Order: sequence, then C-alpha cells, then structure tokens
Amino acid sequence: MADHEPGWELYRSFLAVMREGSLSAAARMLGMTQPSLGRHMRELEETLGVSLFARSPQGLSPTDMAQALLPHAQAMASASAALRRAATTRDGAVSGVARITASDVIGVEVLPPILAAFRQKHAGVVIELSLSNQTENLLRRDADIAIRMARPTQDALVARHVGKIALGIYAHKRYLKANGRPSSMADLVTHALIGFDRETPYIRAMRPAGVPYAREHFALRTDNDLAAIAALRAGYGVAICQCGIAQRDAALIRLMADSFELYMDTWVVMHEDLRRSALMRALYDHLATALIDYTASSSAKPVRPSTLRAPAKRRS
Repeated sequence: MADHEPGWELYRSFLAVMREGSLSAAARMLGMTQPSLGRHMRELEETLGVSLFARSPQGLSPTDMAQALLPHAQAMASASAALRRAATTRDGAVSGVARITASDVIGVEVLPPILAAFRQKHAGVVIELSLSNQTENLLRRDADIAIRMARPTQDALVARHVGKIALGIYAHKRYLKANGRPSSMADLVTHALIGFDRETPYIRAMRPAGVPYAREHFALRTDNDLAAIAALRAGYGVAICQCGIAQRDAALIRLMADSFELYMDTWVVMHEDLRRSALMRALYDHLATALIDYTASSSAKPVRPSTLRAPAKRRS
C-alpha cells in the first residue's frame, strides 16, 4: 500500500463506477472522459494495494473488496454533502440548504404544501427532498431531517413524536357502484384488493389479525405506494390508505370504519449536532408543527353523504 492517502476524487469516481456499472456510464455521470476515470480506478487500487474490479470483455465486476469498501465510500460522500450543506448556512440565518428524507407517500402527498409554506417565510432556503421507503442514516448524514414511522433508537438523534397517522380501507365510489360494497372483512376477498407485492417485516408487524389482506388476495400487487394510491383513485379496487390523504377526495369512500382502524406512529428526527443551526431548528419545528396538525386531522372519521352509503350513526 502506498504511503499517501487517496484523494476524495478517487473515491467519488469509485462510487460512480459502483453505481453505474461501467466506466463509460460513470464517466458520463461525472462529466469526465473514460480514460481519466480509468486512471482514477488504477490509482485508487495502487494506493490501497487492492483489486477493486475484475475486468472482462463483458465489463467490470466489483470484487469482494470493492463491496466491502462501498459503505465507507458512501459514508464519505454523505459527509461531503453534509459539509457542503452546512457551508451554505450563515450564522443565525434561516437560509442555506437542508436535506429531508421521507417515504414516497409522505414526500409526495403530505410534505409539498408544508414545505411551500416554509419557503414563503424563508426565501433563502433550498430544500433537497430524498424520497425512499428505506430508512436513511442520519448518523452518517445521508439527510439532515427525517420523517419516520418508527422511533429512532440512536442516542445522537433528536426525535419528536408528532402523532399517529390513521389508516382506513377505501374505495372509489365508481368502483362501489359497479361492484357493490363489502359489508364485512370477510367480504374483502371477493373484491379487487390493491396491496403489496413483497411482504416486508414492517408490513407483517402492522397488519391487524383477522384482516384478509394478504398477497394471495390482491388483484393488483405493487410495492410502490404511490402507484397503489393512483389505482385507488382510478377506481381499480379497494385499498388501505392514509385517512388524511383520502379525505381530500370526496369520491373516495371509507369502508367499515368501525371495524378497521390502523395507526402509524410518526416522528420528526434530526442529528443533535444540527440544533446549533438556525435553519435546521426552524425547519424541524415547522415540520413538527405541521405534521401534528396533519396527524390530528387524519384521525377523524367523517361521514360523507352518498347514495352508496346506508344511513350512519353519528361518530365522534
């Protein structure tokens, strides 16, 4: 191994090759020439004294060593990005760049008006919104603030519980007019259910006992929650949906509200070191306040007049 440390640009090139799968694609992503990127890879291998890629006519294949180094290079990239974001923030000013991570549904259906209101008050703020149903690592600074559905366990994180998001069973009134209305949980299996393709541990933990909501019953299977909501709105079938989202559309009818009620705990989380940033404190507080309002409003069970619904008793 050489006696000098590889420069960050070599690790950046390594990450690009790992992500893109070839020198040519990685070079395009970085705006480099392929020979220059190839020199970066050779220099990194020589400096570290390891082989990172097996070369063949079919292209590059990462070695076991490359796979072992990947999470460390990703951590370096996250730290570099966090450093750049921190450098955009002036002392005491609510300005600069902040990165938020949230699930696809929260990011698309819930956060936009919340972030728009924040931007109206603080025009010097740039938001990076990273949407994924995977939990990003705040300790590694993959993001500054996260919206999570589970309480974090790391001591270095600051978390605020903002309530429980209510979930209900819904169908579009067009679907119900054509197919009738299920009168019990057992009836659900006779309808076009919309659900997941792969059952995750989180889904298994969330699913209430006695509800026939399993993969073998689904008429549409997708692991993209936004696609499931779109199918629900299109009248494809019956699906579980956040009540706060469904309540915006009078055509979405809640089914068996007295029989089915599910809640997701919701948290706003950031690294404790970011409390010194005026921007992060302001954004953290704004998100928490707005999401408290959202979770509170979504727990209601409004009854909408509809020719498809039998007269219902008044619900509190």
